[in-house]
Amino acid sequence: MRDSWPPGSMPARSQLQCKFTSNPSEGPMLNHVMVGSNDIERSKRFYDAVLGVLGAGEPMLHKAPTGHTRYFYRHDGSTFGITEPINDEQATAANGGTIGFKCSSPEQVRAFHEAGLANGGSTCEDPPGERDGSLGRMFVAYVRDPDGNKLCAIHRMK
Repeated sequence: MRDSWPPGSMPARSQLQCKFTSNPSEGPMLNHVMVGSNDIERSKRFYDAVLGVLGAGEPMLHKAPTGHTRYFYRHDGSTFGITEPINDEQATAANGGTIGFKCSSPEQVRAFHEAGLANGGSTCEDPPGERDGSLGRMFVAYVRDPDGNKLCAIHRMK
């Protein structure tokens, strides 16, 4: 539920406090994430490798009514998809967008990164390692998929 303020009386952004709440019975916030690909089979090889590190199995193949190929990976209640753009335009990566994948350990973060590089991905940002962020200490690695989508493998440190 959202707080509301009379017109012109909303506090400055710096005065607002973010409240993170969690209700495990609600499950994941997102239903799915899907990225476009200009070479669907190349992307499938890449995502088979990096998502396999996280425990995702073989993806479900779906042929859209338009004839376009899509693959859907299911894992722990979440779905990640890759698709040929159904408008027949070139797939492009989001400028400023990042897709984050939860990892159970720093070793799994490293394995995700290594699998990405070994399967057509490219590294971006700093090498895998520990970082301090506004939400605490984490171990992260960034990689771009073959179509340029920026992925983050992240393990929240305790």
